[in-house]
Amino acid sequence: MSPSPSLTPGAANLWLGEDAPSTRTPAEPEPLTPDQALVAYRQMLLIRRFEEKAGQLYGMGLIGGFCHLYIGQEAVVAGMQLNVEDGDQVITAYRDHGHMLATGMDPKRVMAELTGRRDGYAKGKGGSMHMFSVDKNFYGGHGIVGAPAPLGTGLAFANKYRGNDRVCFTYFGEGAANQGQVYESFNMASLWKLPVIYIIENNHYAMGTAVERGSALAEELYHRGSAFGIPGEQADGMDVSAVKDAGARAVAWTRAGNGPMILEMRTYRYRGHSMSDPAKYRTREEVDKVREHQDPLELVRKRILARGLASDDELKRIDQEVRTTVLEAAEFAQNAPEPAAGELETDVVV
Repeated sequence: MSPSPSLTPGAANLWLGEDAPSTRTPAEPEPLTPDQALVAYRQMLLIRRFEEKAGQLYGMGLIGGFCHLYIGQEAVVAGMQLNVEDGDQVITAYRDHGHMLATGMDPKRVMAELTGRRDGYAKGKGGSMHMFSVDKNFYGGHGIVGAPAPLGTGLAFANKYRGNDRVCFTYFGEGAANQGQVYESFNMASLWKLPVIYIIENNHYAMGTAVERGSALAEELYHRGSAFGIPGEQADGMDVSAVKDAGARAVAWTRAGNGPMILEMRTYRYRGHSMSDPAKYRTREEVDKVREHQDPLELVRKRILARGLASDDELKRIDQEVRTTVLEAAEFAQNAPEPAAGELETDVVV
């Protein structure tokens, strides 16, 4: 059994070059503004409740194929989205429902895609891992491990070519960080100073392998771009404020034309790698300890109450509104029509 992961590494930094940002990092992240705190809370709550419902529908046989839940990691995408501007792109791997919802995609259409219905974002043909929304600048959802890195680098190249100041937020996991295509992407992004932020969502387990068993210097994945001159920062991915802070520094650096940056978000998934994973490689006590002491939703909730940004009744009302949204999405997804048989032959490249 692997040792219980440490999820509070502090804010270790690796900045490269004389013109890189200051090495000083606040011991405590800047508090979110009242609006940001409530937006992040609602968004994280929507992701949590949506994923819980998706897990239920999978267990009922209404969702087939692979299904990777984002429960426990909500603070990463919610915090990063607070730094996204109109026109910025988001691309990620297969644990993607949270990213879809955070970019503003319709929960009904996301759930309909999970159940393979015609009204889903990929007409019921993409499933859990392959949804896209050009309107929301969300470019997937990719089942190939490490694929978001070269694709996100390509999106950033398009931004550079067009001369705009857009940034591509490119997510992948700590297991994917060992892939060769990731390092090819680092090299090109640094060489051409492309506006891409690589966000490593380090949830400590690649499929069923603890990160320290499969990655050299497992506690310092933000160093992975050092050979290419890419600065990196490690942040507590269970704290939405810390994520937002680190993201703001990365966006300022990248949007100013300095090239790519790597953010390692140390987070944790509560469920198995996918719905078919019994997660016997870790103890129930380990998961319960993280839930009890570092749950990202509970952390932001306590801060909102402590700062008087909302009352307990108001937060309960938000939870009820979110639950209603998710129930409506589930109802829609179960009753929407299935794709016509002819859809098997459409959108296919021969």
